[in-house]
Amino acid sequence: MRSFEEHRAAVLEAVSPGDPVRLPLVDCLGLVLCEDVSSHVDLPPFDNSAMDGYAVRAADVLAATDSNESTWVTLPVVDEVAAGGVAARELGAGEAIRIMTGAMMPPGADAIVKVEDTDGGTEKVLVRAGVPSGTSVRPAGQDVRAHEVVLASGAVVDARRIALLAATGHGEALVRPRPRVAVVSTGAELVPAGQPLLPGQIHDSNSHMLEALVRECGANPTHRLSIDDDGDAVLALVTRLADEVDAIVTSGGVSMGAYDVVKESLRDHGVDFVQVAMQPGKPQGFGRVGPRRIPVFALPGNPVSSYVSFEVFVRPALRRMMGLEPEFRPVHRARLLGPLSSPPGRTQVARAVATRGEGGWLADPVWGQASHFVADLARANCLVIVPAETTRIEAGDDLEMWLLDDGPGKVTP
Repeated sequence: MRSFEEHRAAVLEAVSPGDPVRLPLVDCLGLVLCEDVSSHVDLPPFDNSAMDGYAVRAADVLAATDSNESTWVTLPVVDEVAAGGVAARELGAGEAIRIMTGAMMPPGADAIVKVEDTDGGTEKVLVRAGVPSGTSVRPAGQDVRAHEVVLASGAVVDARRIALLAATGHGEALVRPRPRVAVVSTGAELVPAGQPLLPGQIHDSNSHMLEALVRECGANPTHRLSIDDDGDAVLALVTRLADEVDAIVTSGGVSMGAYDVVKESLRDHGVDFVQVAMQPGKPQGFGRVGPRRIPVFALPGNPVSSYVSFEVFVRPALRRMMGLEPEFRPVHRARLLGPLSSPPGRTQVARAVATRGEGGWLADPVWGQASHFVADLARANCLVIVPAETTRIEAGDDLEMWLLDDGPGKVTP
């Protein structure tokens, strides 16, 4: 029997990041850059106005003060420039050009008087407050210089970095691709969610859950399928999918039963089935299939077992395939608010509700730790790890905790 850590290490050793691809910016969100990126342009690319107002020569208005009406200056308005336009002429001495935020500075102008310090005139303007040279002017290259490196290889592309890439002239980026992942639920008892049940049937929740988990960690779930307990059909499906996707995640059919067809159909075709010293999730399958040697994760069918197995083994593997770090969930120490028992020799991955108190993290185990309790799984927002050598944890003891999210069990800052 493998330890929890041994199986995870074996899985991670077998996967590696995909070859870089160049993608449109809209498709790069959450992906890792594979090259340094330099700006194609100065940013801003030209001197422009930071305000709605009037472009002037500062020397013409410098003496004006709001508190002394005798110092106010009246200038003829000789042109108007909106963002995206250019002035029709150079600004002369004793003149003003009406200008909008972001518009290019007219030649001859060296300052902006904001509209609030004027009477807003269109043919002539009364300036009530003078400004020194450079006021409200955004110089070309103030933010970024052309050819300057703006993002380094290894950066994760988020919305802010997409804005920077676009602003500096890039319509695409070289990134690690999202793995295309097929999710397959097995079992003759499964009925699509939303359809009525006959005796002995259950709704297929695993495929929806696993598809969502694949999407959550940044990969691309391209297939969500359900198949009966037919070994030949399972093998044919996996063989076909191996030509179409980069990873396959199955649930069900991996234990010791007479109808555990995933194990029976795949164990001679590149997938190893092992017992892992953990609860839930003891039966596991992993291997690589097809000419492209794509990874196959064969998970147990009980929903909690399937969820925990994904978190422990599949999520870090998919993140490694994307070049993302950290590969694992955030790890904290938490004080347990209730007792937990654990089978000897097996690492227990228990579900709990995490909150943050004055002394640190608190973890309250959910009532149902059985592998079929979906409602209690939905309540949990963390996993607590009971070491294999420990059979009993009391309230007040500290444990390792993996924080999942701030969902139903609200995490307070």
